[in-house]
Amino acid sequence: MNAICVDDEAQVLRHTVSTCQKIRLLDDVRGFTRPQDALAWLEENPADLAILDIDMPDMTGLELARKIKTSYPHIAVIFLTAFSQYALDAYAVHPVSYLLKPFDQTRLAQEVEYALSARAERKTTHIAVHTFGHFEILVDGKTLSFRRSKSKELLAYLVDRMGAGVTRQDAFAALWEDRVYDTSMQKQMDVVIRSLRDTLQDCGIGDLFELKNRNLRILPELIDCDLYRFLADDEDAVNAYFGEYMSQYTWATDTEARLSQLQSEKKGIRSSAAGAVRP
Repeated sequence: MNAICVDDEAQVLRHTVSTCQKIRLLDDVRGFTRPQDALAWLEENPADLAILDIDMPDMTGLELARKIKTSYPHIAVIFLTAFSQYALDAYAVHPVSYLLKPFDQTRLAQEVEYALSARAERKTTHIAVHTFGHFEILVDGKTLSFRRSKSKELLAYLVDRMGAGVTRQDAFAALWEDRVYDTSMQKQMDVVIRSLRDTLQDCGIGDLFELKNRNLRILPELIDCDLYRFLADDEDAVNAYFGEYMSQYTWATDTEARLSQLQSEKKGIRSSAAGAVRP
């Protein structure tokens, strides 16, 4: 698992990175003194944890956390700060922990292990699918690249369908909303399907995609997906949803609205339950 540490104080950053490098669950730890550099790195590299200073110039840790959670909701956040007054605002982005500087090395290690061990125990597949924010699929922690953007979108659409079979024409209507399914576009659809199949087979996950009786589907049991965990009432997944679902695709808006409504209902039920047990 990978982590990023962001702190504008170089000495504190070195201390944080050094502590994290000793934690058995972490394979790679990267340090950044500028939040924008951290965001640029995340565009090309996967991460599971972000350890952020809050009081930074140009972009605060709270602002950085919101940006990270919007695009990469699966990334756990731990805040480090010398100012306790930020605690209430910090919890609005659902951090795993909030530690005051100067922090104890042992305490930080415990919080990091707690944040990552839950993910390691839950992970039963080497295929991870992120639908909150932008759609991405990772195989053994590496983001999968697609030769064709429409092949990636087709896979996203099949993930959204949660294992239900769809016809080529239905899939085409989602991917090309303003086009007619004529002979030319049928051939284009065939190219997209072949490209998707080749991409998945090349990275050893060809069995994820199924074409049977002219219907397309994915096998949901083969992936660890934030959408599916949300619908199964996984608390981490519910908290990780920040109102954006596969935001690069217009057909995803219906599911996005449904998730927002469900999240409000789930949190309302939990608040009511918590209030009921108070004396």
